[in-house]
Amino acid sequence: MLVPNDLRYAETHEWIRTEGEIATVGITDHAQAELTDIVYVELPQIGAQLEPGRPAAVVESVKAASDIYSPVSGEVLQTNSALESNPALVNTDPYNAGWLFKLRLSNLEEISLLKSAEEYMAQIGA
Repeated sequence: MLVPNDLRYAETHEWIRTEGEIATVGITDHAQAELTDIVYVELPQIGAQLEPGRPAAVVESVKAASDIYSPVSGEVLQTNSALESNPALVNTDPYNAGWLFKLRLSNLEEISLLKSAEEYMAQIGA
C-alpha cells in the first residue's frame, strides 16, 4: 500500500499535496483499491468554493459511486481533464496522473489538521 510521506491525508481517504497556496487533491491508494475498477469521475466546477469535509467530486467504480470530500477549503482552479477519457488513472497512478483537482487554499492552517503518512497508515492498519 503506497502512502507517500510528503502528503497529508484526510480521514475520508483523500490526499493533498501543497505548493505554496495551491493544493492538489486525489484519493489514496487504499481508497482506489477498496473501490476497485473506477469507470467514471465527476469533478467539481472550476471556481467552485469548497469546504473541508463537504462533497467535492464523485468517483464511480464497478462496485459503487462514492463521494470524494474536500480535505481543505479553497477555490477550484483546475480539474484533471485526463480522467474524462481515462478514469482508470485513479487506479493505476493515484498520487500522480490520477489526481482529481487543484485549488487555491483559503486557510493554510487547515493543512495541519490533516493526518501525516504515519497517522494515515495507522488508520488503515498498514
